[in-house]
This record gives sequence, structure tokens and C-alpha cells, in this order.
Amino acid sequence: MAGQHRAVAAGSPMRAAIAVACLATIAGCATTAPRATTAELQKQVADTERAFAQTMADRNFAAFGTFLATDAIFFAGAKPLHGKQEVADAWKRFYDKPDAPFSWRPETVEVLESGTLALSSGPVFDPAGKQFATFTSIWRLEAPGVWRIVFDKGNEVCDCAKAP
Repeated sequence: MAGQHRAVAAGSPMRAAIAVACLATIAGCATTAPRATTAELQKQVADTERAFAQTMADRNFAAFGTFLATDAIFFAGAKPLHGKQEVADAWKRFYDKPDAPFSWRPETVEVLESGTLALSSGPVFDPAGKQFATFTSIWRLEAPGVWRIVFDKGNEVCDCAKAP
């Protein structure tokens, strides 16, 4: 038997150990993508907010729904709207007519250090371009580069003279 080589049989414990060792070596060489910087995440959220607002300008209700988290809560009227479907149902009326009833844009965007939650806020304009409200939205990172809105609240702005 001296000088003879034994082949490692398929399915043997030795073959399995070699395969595990090879996979561990390969996995150790793999690199993970570096985490985006806060500035990059802020840009992602601002771009997402602008794309969300563009659905109104484009009258694209189907696209509007793609920005909503399944568990989204929108504060509107007397009671909050809970869930993607309830929000979409309530907002459908804003997309029914040929002209957008309002527009908005982000002015402030902040992202938590964890990089998973963000706030956007800015003015809301009537069709003539006059600001009549502000919005505040909370966005959640649901996949790399994919932000969905989880909370949204609008507030009217006062059109009154400032006190001296």
C-alpha cells in the first residue's frame, strides 16, 4: 500500500472540510461596500423627496404609492391615516384632476447617525406658487438606496402680519 494515493471520495467528511475551508477563505477576502456618508444619505433622501413630489407634478398616482412604506402614517384632517392603502386611498383625489392642486420641495434633510432614518421638511405651494403650508416627513431606509416614507405631517402657515 505504500506509495498509493487514496482519492477523497465525494461526500466524504474530508471533502466537506476542504470545501468549508475554501468557502471561509473566499468569504474572508470579500469586501463589504463602505457605508454611505451622512452627506450622501442626505442627498439620497432629498432626491427621493423630490422624486416623490414629482409624482404630483406628473400626475402619476401609481408612482406615488411606491414611495409609501407599508406601515406609513400620514397626519391629515381629524384622524391619522394608517397604512399604505389608507394613505393611497385618501391621496387619490389629489391625482384625479389634470392639474396638481399643490407642490412641495425639501429644504431641510437630516439623517440619523445609524443611516436608517431621515427627516425632510420644506414648503408646500398652491398652483400659483404661493406657500400655504410646510411638510415634515420621516423616511426609513428599507434597502440600499431605497427610502420609503413612514410618517408625514403638513402644517398650514400663517398669512398674517408679524407682531411688532
